[in-house]
Amino acid sequence: MTTALIILGAGMGTRMNSDLPKVLHEIAGAPMLVHAMKAGAALTPEHTIVVAGHGAQAVEKAAKSYDPDAVVVRQDEQLGTGHAVAQARDALKGFDGDAIVLYGDTPFISAETLAAMSAARLTHDIVVLGFEAADPGRYGRLIVKDGQLDKIVEFKDASEIERAVTLCNSGVIAAKASDLFALIDEVGNDNAAGEYYLTDIVGIARARGMSATVVSCDEAETLGVNSRAELARAEALFQANARQAAQDDGVTMTAPETVFFGHDTVIGRDTVIEPNVVFAPGVTVESGATIRAFSHLEGCHVARGAIVGPYARLRPCAELEENVKIGNFVEVKNARISEGAKVNHLSYIGDAQIGARANIGAGTITCNYDGFFKHKTTIGPDAFIGSNTMLVAPVSVGAEAMTGSGSVITRDVPAGDLALARARQENKAGLAVRLFDKLRALKAKGSK
Repeated sequence: MTTALIILGAGMGTRMNSDLPKVLHEIAGAPMLVHAMKAGAALTPEHTIVVAGHGAQAVEKAAKSYDPDAVVVRQDEQLGTGHAVAQARDALKGFDGDAIVLYGDTPFISAETLAAMSAARLTHDIVVLGFEAADPGRYGRLIVKDGQLDKIVEFKDASEIERAVTLCNSGVIAAKASDLFALIDEVGNDNAAGEYYLTDIVGIARARGMSATVVSCDEAETLGVNSRAELARAEALFQANARQAAQDDGVTMTAPETVFFGHDTVIGRDTVIEPNVVFAPGVTVESGATIRAFSHLEGCHVARGAIVGPYARLRPCAELEENVKIGNFVEVKNARISEGAKVNHLSYIGDAQIGARANIGAGTITCNYDGFFKHKTTIGPDAFIGSNTMLVAPVSVGAEAMTGSGSVITRDVPAGDLALARARQENKAGLAVRLFDKLRALKAKGSK
């Protein structure tokens, strides 16, 4: 059976106190909406429909950045979840498969749970995701009778007996798409909030003689985010799970509570991660690498045996080959550092190709930007770049070439050559003492 996702993301999220649409607040470097889309992608959906409202243009941009084929529809009036799902009707016209309703502010539904819901759809018309709540609070209650889900009751409309039920509604529902929209057509808004509840379709379906069931999951999967405090708790939950998964995969972290992963970070086994390391999105670290303390990595690839840091920054499109060393206070951006090369101290390498086994001295800078365009620096294998060299791109240094410390290199250096580009030093006998005396006198005169 083919599947379509309908992801609700129209809410303003007033408790966030933000101009940003609620579903675009980030966990582990990705909008909550993207987390929900990633979860649903495990089902290989034929269609992904995102229902947007507040900040619809920004929501659409985020959705399409993850899935260019996603379709974004508008819910201009916030009339409830049933009304929101109805906005996907035209986008799914003629679709004969199942529809699963997800929520853009519920980012942790697992692939296994969604697979279980799809399996349950083979024997039931309506499948609802539920959980046993430690504190049921104001969740909607799932009322089960004779082994069938009979109805869903919102807390504000529930009786005292119904409020005593601890099996709660996550809001996630699966049904045949045509059945879903037909049932929504019968939903009314005669309730305490005056809204069209998606949850009402269960009672309507049961009255029609259709079957309904509950698939249960851990409460943590259904965590919804409605405030900054809940966003912080969601981040903490994601990080705790990511750290545990990394350790289970053979990664060593000396202080795991200080390491922060991106939503898509990939770390190979036998990698060592020291304290206070941050992985922004788009990072892959191969097996046996070492990421030393206080380093920040984003959009980069680190190969086997490489050592990064401490206090290093790898920016997007930094590519480190095997056994590369990136030392303290080094920044690398859009550059390939070939096997065995070293950039050990206080250097900036941007828009560059560094050859195998090259040694980049402390304080080296690739001057890659002229105010309008970026230019490339190429350094050949086994080259030696002296400390405090300025490489004014576009420029190349050949294999086994050398630059003298303090040089400003503006022309290509052929292979095997030594380039010196600095003024001749002159020592003026006694001038420093005379100058200091003059300055002291001026300072004393100015303080009177």
